Amino acid sequence: MTEIRTHEEPHGNGLGARLNWLRAAVLGANDGVVSTAGLVVGVAGATGDRGALLTAGLAGLLAGSMSMAAGEYVSVSTQRDSERAALATEKRELKETPEAELEELTGLLEGKGLSRDVAREAALQLTERDALRAHAEVELGIDPDELTNPWHAAGASFLAFTVGALLPLLAIVLPPSSVRLLVTVLSVLAALALTGWWSARLGEARVGPAVLRNMSGGALAMAVTYGAGELLGAVGV
Repeated sequence: MTEIRTHEEPHGNGLGARLNWLRAAVLGANDGVVSTAGLVVGVAGATGDRGALLTAGLAGLLAGSMSMAAGEYVSVSTQRDSERAALATEKRELKETPEAELEELTGLLEGKGLSRDVAREAALQLTERDALRAHAEVELGIDPDELTNPWHAAGASFLAFTVGALLPLLAIVLPPSSVRLLVTVLSVLAALALTGWWSARLGEARVGPAVLRNMSGGALAMAVTYGAGELLGAVGV
């Protein structure tokens, strides 16, 4: 008797949602690294005072993390409102025009490759089990039990940005003044290489170009802000 081997493989909206959260966390940390690095390196171009660097870094960390959290909260709240409105509309239509909704569901299932008869039978069974869930998932692409949560999104963005921002902040204030800029630049480039690699792996893209883009963008940001800081420091602004 031939043994049939099976393997478990993650499927469904849950996996997509987890990957989206993970990508958002990586991008949030990347933003924290780049923006804070640009800020503290720019200040370092104007002054070597540790207190000034710490103040600028902390201000950038708090402003950036709060801005990210607020922006994510507003964005996801809008998305959640839209999802709720779409579900309310679907619920009303199911109550007022159930036959039309059944026909619509049948057509959607036909569009996924099912024959007319099979699609009709599947639509009937799904409607009998939970009509709103069936239309939400097939028609709207929404899981009624897993609507987006703006507080979770805001907290994740705040945390991710803060974690990323801590690296350049610590790298600029902890080492001796003679090497702090070098340590910061190398640390930031290493972190950007890591986040570029991670984002490429999550998106199943080529790692090399993603890492190069990430590091190049960060290096350019630090070079521009350092140059600006050095110029302003030289003219005494």
